[in-house]
Amino acid sequence: MGPYKKHWFTLIGLCIAMFSLLGYFGVDIYRSAPPVPAQVATTQGQALFTEKDILDGQTAWQSVGGMQLGSIWGHGAYQAPDWTADWLHRELSAWLDLTAQERHGKAYAELDESRQGALRAELKAEYRKNRVDASNHLVVSARRAQAIAQTAAYYDQLFSADPAFRKTRQSFAMKEDTLPSAERRQQLARFFFWTAWAAATERPDSRVTYTNNWPHEPLIGNVPSSENVVWSIASVVVLLAGVGFLIWGWSFLRRHDEPHPEAPARDPLTSFALTPSQRALGKYLFLVVALFVFQVFLGGFTAHYTVEGQHFYGIDVSQWLPYALTRTWHIQSALFWIATGFLAVGLFLAPVINGGKDPKFQKLGVDVLFWALVFVCVGSFVGNYLAIAHIMPAEWNFWLGHQGYEYVDLGRVWQILKYVGILLWLVLMLRGVLPALFRRNGEDKNLLALLTASVGAIGLFYGAGLFYGERTNLSVMEYWRWWVVHLWVEGFFEVFATTALAFVFSSMGLVSRSMATSASLASASLFMLGGIPGTFHHLYFAGTTTPVMAVGAAFSALEVVPLIVLGHEAWENWRLKTRAPWMANLKWPLACFVAVAFWNMLGAGVFGFMINPPISLYYIQGLNTTPVHAHAALFGVYGFLALGFTLMVLRYVRPRFVFSEGLMKTAFWGLNAGLVLMITTSLLPIGVIQFHASVTEGLWWARSEAFMQQPLLQTLRWVRTFGDVVFIVGAVAMAWQVVIGLMGRGATSPAEPLLQPAR
Repeated sequence: MGPYKKHWFTLIGLCIAMFSLLGYFGVDIYRSAPPVPAQVATTQGQALFTEKDILDGQTAWQSVGGMQLGSIWGHGAYQAPDWTADWLHRELSAWLDLTAQERHGKAYAELDESRQGALRAELKAEYRKNRVDASNHLVVSARRAQAIAQTAAYYDQLFSADPAFRKTRQSFAMKEDTLPSAERRQQLARFFFWTAWAAATERPDSRVTYTNNWPHEPLIGNVPSSENVVWSIASVVVLLAGVGFLIWGWSFLRRHDEPHPEAPARDPLTSFALTPSQRALGKYLFLVVALFVFQVFLGGFTAHYTVEGQHFYGIDVSQWLPYALTRTWHIQSALFWIATGFLAVGLFLAPVINGGKDPKFQKLGVDVLFWALVFVCVGSFVGNYLAIAHIMPAEWNFWLGHQGYEYVDLGRVWQILKYVGILLWLVLMLRGVLPALFRRNGEDKNLLALLTASVGAIGLFYGAGLFYGERTNLSVMEYWRWWVVHLWVEGFFEVFATTALAFVFSSMGLVSRSMATSASLASASLFMLGGIPGTFHHLYFAGTTTPVMAVGAAFSALEVVPLIVLGHEAWENWRLKTRAPWMANLKWPLACFVAVAFWNMLGAGVFGFMINPPISLYYIQGLNTTPVHAHAALFGVYGFLALGFTLMVLRYVRPRFVFSEGLMKTAFWGLNAGLVLMITTSLLPIGVIQFHASVTEGLWWARSEAFMQQPLLQTLRWVRTFGDVVFIVGAVAMAWQVVIGLMGRGATSPAEPLLQPAR
């Protein structure tokens, strides 16, 4: 550890403390998850359905795309309704009409205000009371059973091919006969009922529901809890305190007087001969841009479904490529190409770290890993198609088809194989890194040790996604899903990226090893401090308790803190291009890294905190404000980072290739401008308009057919086409630049030293 003992002890201590918090409250989630009743029956003793029926409905929901078709508890897609909020409002409305007809012979809407108020008070008393007994049986009134049956009939028609609901299916971007089996539609309705029951029913000895009073539903008094308001204010205070302490620490603890080392006359990374495993990385770069272009075109195709529902410029394509499928592929292909970009830069660095040599059979491992990635990608996509088309038997769906959970949609078998591939990457990395780490040559190994730790975390923590099953309680599943989506991606990949860049720049002699090590350890501590327990900010309303909300609100605010200094980091990275003449060759990878810092600040920081405080997320979870953050953070940060790594690796494996200024300007500015247009002209305005509707009427209204099909919102969704086209042009230009570089076409630099293959 040497002079970095304080940094290391701080990082290790924070990780132990933060993972302890995550684990302790994870146990609480298991203990306090909303129960799935063993039986639902009426007060007269009539059995309605059982726990098995509800869990069978959960598997039916997974088979239609799950979170890729509407959302549950606010998590999922945004064109169709949030099924929890929608079911709840429909059931409540049915109960009010049934009671009004029985008591007054009129529809509820026809009653005077005093009678309506009396019925709402009775409704609230019936729905918010927890009626699960000691034997885990849920008892409902006969009238509520009627309301449940009426609501279930609506969903049976909606998910079938009933011609009366064709227009609604188009509005929701659902294909005809979404769920062909009548029995499965009945089970699906029972699962939707359970999610709404948890949202309306107060926990034992509590005055808030299992979902902390989410969604906003005035009919039964679902409004933000007092704890929600308190911890929202606390999160803002924590953010301000964190920013203040960061500025003080940055000013007083940072080494301002440490000069940059003198840049070498030649790029040190070119002093090594290319190894066979490095020369084999070209196909990884091709896979990155191929999947990138595929994903971008799918994104435009999927976005168009939000305006035509089942058609693409008048052509009915929904029966073959429905919205739920194309959105699944859009997200999964993004994860595949971004991950491949990270894997490629790691495999490029491994021989560099190992003194310019490949460990034995390293090239074979690199080749095997590549074809394994292709196999898993193609296999999972085919499985997604067969599942949503209902060609695959229902009992195979979770394992080979579609898990139904956003970002981990691929079938469990493909998920396991992907994990095996990541572990293979870990082995290939460690074979190059460990010999250098334990070599006694007097060099400072602290930065390398941090890089090794981040590689190990990436390799191991994806396995958290295997800790839930097909019929796992939804609250428990969400806990583990966010270990993958938030902790693995936003935590460990962030540390790996920061450390890898610091290692590259210090190896180039552009920054001192001590400065790179100190900055990387400090950044890792900041990322882990907010990032690990900050996972809980995704779980405020996922059947968790108030302490989970408190921890998530306080620590997720700290996630924004390190993003404050990224503007300075971007400037420092950009200035590196003037440190040595040969750095001009890395102008465009550096530009991508500057874009990463910008979008980290805006997409992850500003747009992230926009939805982080509990009071904010209470009203906007599941609205178009969420994809604002998702697009700006996932592509803006990790996408640009993967593209920057791809361009950097390309530059070294094709050392005489020179980037085309025209193509790269088109690519870089097209991608940035397209992302800005996509957000500012469509996603954000729609989200703000929905936010107002959610506050005034309820989430059900902000996601309803009547609201979403208003002419203004339709126009805003059409306007997104301009941003999509600009973005697609940028993506194609980026891909073409990489392809011509790999093919050895385009401009070359005879003066550039040519790396010879290793002997």
